[in-house]
Amino acid sequence: MTGSSLPLGALLGFAIGLASALAHADTCDASLVPPAHVSPAASVEPYHSVLRLCSKPDGVQRVAIREMRLRGEAALLLANTETLATQLQSAACWTCRDIDDRALESTRMMRALDKSAEAPELTKRGFLENAGLKHGEGEGAFLTGDLCPSSKPIDRDFIERLAADGPHTPIALSISGLWLTHHYADYLWLLNKQASGAIDILWTNHSYHHPFKRGVALDRNFLLTPGVDADAEILDTERLLIANGQTPSLFFRFPGLISNAELMQAARRHHLISLGADAWLALRQQPKEGSIVLVHPNGNEPAGLKVFAHDELTGSLPKPLRALTEAPQ
Repeated sequence: MTGSSLPLGALLGFAIGLASALAHADTCDASLVPPAHVSPAASVEPYHSVLRLCSKPDGVQRVAIREMRLRGEAALLLANTETLATQLQSAACWTCRDIDDRALESTRMMRALDKSAEAPELTKRGFLENAGLKHGEGEGAFLTGDLCPSSKPIDRDFIERLAADGPHTPIALSISGLWLTHHYADYLWLLNKQASGAIDILWTNHSYHHPFKRGVALDRNFLLTPGVDADAEILDTERLLIANGQTPSLFFRFPGLISNAELMQAARRHHLISLGADAWLALRQQPKEGSIVLVHPNGNEPAGLKVFAHDELTGSLPKPLRALTEAPQ
């Protein structure tokens, strides 16, 4: 396994502690406990995109965007259409009916989906670069980190510096399936940081394989590589994340920030908000108030992390750092 390893006792202690916490949580919570070793995406099967309005007897309503079976029982991935938060819940706790997008057209979730899916006119190059949500509302900044496949371990010093910013410092981590499967010890370390209250992680989908070939034109690279199944790239990453104890968010970031109109609609079809960035620090893009900041803590782009540390030290990074769910209008 690539990446740093943790003692088995530490892994088991983490899993037992989390299991105890879940035992005292909402009995409708369907989240799985992170296993000591990576669990494959295929362990969450069947798994389908749906759109259903779901209610509890107390009147609480949520929208189901996925249905699945977990531990042999029906479960739902639910979204709060105003806060954009997601949760995994037992289907038995909810009464649901099928709806279409028109039923949600007045909600913040649907406004964010529609706006992020607006693909500008395709150029002669045949692809879109940095399409989707690139800038948020209000003061501060929205920190995002991409976990693309890498042969290097996660930059733990960066996460520790982030945690020093204060308890529950938010970061949206765009996770690829291959990163999780090859860096499971680093993944568990991140969950430990989250469980301790040091950071708050929003898990953003970054595709399963994150295909890339150096030297190949962008209109035939990343998810535009011939033969790529966009639906599988999206859904298999969610399944893998769920199988390993976490909840997918409503956000999807295209590998390389490269897409086209068809890919934008694929994300939209699965009710995911396409995520760009207007401050990719390694490219020396200066963050402003409301910027969606992009770094790569996967070991592949240390230059961006150095810029982040410098900007924090000099006060060039807008504060506070805010949860990505607050970015869309």
